[in-house]
Amino acid sequence: MYAEFIKMRRLIFDLARNDFKKRYLGSYFGAVWAFIQPLVTILLFWFVFQVGFRSTPVDDAPFILWLICAMIPWNFFSDAFQTATTSVTENSFLVKKVVFKLEILPIIRICSSLFVHLFFLLFLVLMFSIYRYEFTLYYLQIFYYLIATLFLVLGLSWITSSVILFFKDTGQIVALIVQFGFWLTPIMYPLKMIPEKYMFLFKANPMYYITDGYRRIFIYRQWFWQDLKLTIYFWSFTFLTLIVGYFLYRKLKPHFADVL
Repeated sequence: MYAEFIKMRRLIFDLARNDFKKRYLGSYFGAVWAFIQPLVTILLFWFVFQVGFRSTPVDDAPFILWLICAMIPWNFFSDAFQTATTSVTENSFLVKKVVFKLEILPIIRICSSLFVHLFFLLFLVLMFSIYRYEFTLYYLQIFYYLIATLFLVLGLSWITSSVILFFKDTGQIVALIVQFGFWLTPIMYPLKMIPEKYMFLFKANPMYYITDGYRRIFIYRQWFWQDLKLTIYFWSFTFLTLIVGYFLYRKLKPHFADVL
């Protein structure tokens, strides 16, 4: 399955680049808005919590650094998941082409969101260097958590992008999941604030593994295998989602053109 996608990597890249440009077609600043909006949000949080409320450090790290470690991967997940969900409905002209491999439509949207995310990963590294955090081998785990996020989003979006054609409310449900998910993931608050008996519910959220993983890289300086149980849970959930998503997508794919 994945060997086919690797062979099509050039096509996926070209279509993702075109999709990225198309999102901001007609606006004066064009694709610059893709970077300005998340950056303004981060700066707003920095001003409110660091300058206004003068938030105390979390685990000996400045609050703004602790916050953006989780916010940047969450923003990527949120954008990629929501745009990939509508990848089939918004590309009906490709769906009706018999020779086109429809499984790559969500991948194209995910790669389109990835362009922005790579910029903010560099921004994250820069922020920590400004605060005099040393570059360490733990930074290599960025690639690991990035791949983990890509697999998770792909599995989920294969499910939602195929179901949305037959159940139109899927888009609104995904938007609600993302909205509630932001507050149910320990992004704005540390997990230790949650009563211990409820912690397992928050850890069951696969995005906790990702957001906490970035904090392990930059702040706690830990390797992903140091929490082996959570790692096994995350990959079990992700691979199950990928398998279910792929076969559901293939089963419903023959009916896409009829429904559109």
